[in-house]
Amino acid sequence: MSVADPAVVKRAVGAAAIGNITEWYDFGVYGYLTTTISKVFFTDLSGPVATIATFGLFAVSFLIRPFGGLFFGPLSDRIGRKRVLSLTVVLMALGTFAIGVVPGYEAIGIAAPLLVLFARLVQGVSTGGEYGSAMTFIAEYAPDRRRGFLGSWLEFGTLTGYAFGATIATVLTAVLTEDQLLSWGWRIPFLIALPIGLVGLYLRLRLEETPAFANYVSGEGQQRESAGQEFRTIFSRYWPAMLLCAGLVLAWNVTNYMLTSYLPTYLADTLPGHGEDGVGETAAQVLQIVVLVLLMVVVTFLGRLSDRFGRRRIVMAGCLGLVVLSLPAVLLLRVGGNVATFAGLAVMGLTLVCFSSTLPSTLPAMFPTHIRAGALSIAFNISVSLFGGTTSTVMGALVAGTGDLNWPAYYLIAAGIVGAICIYLTRESAGRPLQGSPAIVSPEELTGSRR
Repeated sequence: MSVADPAVVKRAVGAAAIGNITEWYDFGVYGYLTTTISKVFFTDLSGPVATIATFGLFAVSFLIRPFGGLFFGPLSDRIGRKRVLSLTVVLMALGTFAIGVVPGYEAIGIAAPLLVLFARLVQGVSTGGEYGSAMTFIAEYAPDRRRGFLGSWLEFGTLTGYAFGATIATVLTAVLTEDQLLSWGWRIPFLIALPIGLVGLYLRLRLEETPAFANYVSGEGQQRESAGQEFRTIFSRYWPAMLLCAGLVLAWNVTNYMLTSYLPTYLADTLPGHGEDGVGETAAQVLQIVVLVLLMVVVTFLGRLSDRFGRRRIVMAGCLGLVVLSLPAVLLLRVGGNVATFAGLAVMGLTLVCFSSTLPSTLPAMFPTHIRAGALSIAFNISVSLFGGTTSTVMGALVAGTGDLNWPAYYLIAAGIVGAICIYLTRESAGRPLQGSPAIVSPEELTGSRR
């Protein structure tokens, strides 16, 4: 048994969350400025084709994420979580910053989107190592009975970063003329990513390694597996856990990217003209930001509830919510008007928060210490690459190709079914030590047990 130092745990949670802020800040900016970015880098394409091409640039970084997970995940199991997290936050910030300095298509032609593609690939590799290691980092620091609550702060960082990026993009869209936005205004949010990343680097460099990893190194340091040995162990012995992890990530991230990446464009470009009362682009963006703030309030509360009542119940509620409520939510969006649009977004957001509040503490518990970061990073990123990051591109193509505006609902229902099956087969982890790690208690728990 080890006793958690509350001050150290707070710093660890903050340092891990700041990386998520950096990552999702970029996604918020990119999602809300998709229309502008398509005009800057795909000037020679028609509107719908340019939008799909811009979503393609967004999706391509996810195609390379598994390679980042394959490299950084096992590396984190060999050299430590802290070192890997310090490197990934710098790469993420530099990739986002680079997009802000790339000249437009009119200046350098086809080289412009190719340079953005390169920046997105850098982001994809870094993100592939970031999130799995960050989940592992918090889980290995947190007391067993508070892991759900503390893990939910990682997603608080996600929501904060996205809301911050979306707010800046919305403000710039509202106050600048279209010419100003196209010529220089769109660059400002991307340039801001660099100082955010430097703050994250500073916070991470101040931390020590997690107790679980330190214990593993001190006890088995001479027998640590090579990358090749770890891959064989993961895929030969832990493939059932990998499949369950990937299925849960599918349900989580299809919902996540549907809400945060596809719906801004769906509301602004696809739905106007449908329904009796359309919603303006700025109004739709503001409504979505309000929903994100609502989720920021709820996410840690649900994380705390998962410590008390279990993770499986809350995740299952989210999966059933996708199956039952996705079509009503999309139909509300199609009705139009501020009230109906907000209701549709809120329903989808509250379904998402069931995953965001609990899975950062559920997934690390599926693997033992010596392969935790590697297995988690690989399963997480393969699933996100195939299903999460491609959501916007797939939805844009399906809606444009079929003319059926309910495709987002169909996709979410399928994701909910997969998630429900996987969480049903997953072992409850609330209140239990991580595999291969000693129990971690808070000072209050230790004092209470002595009494």
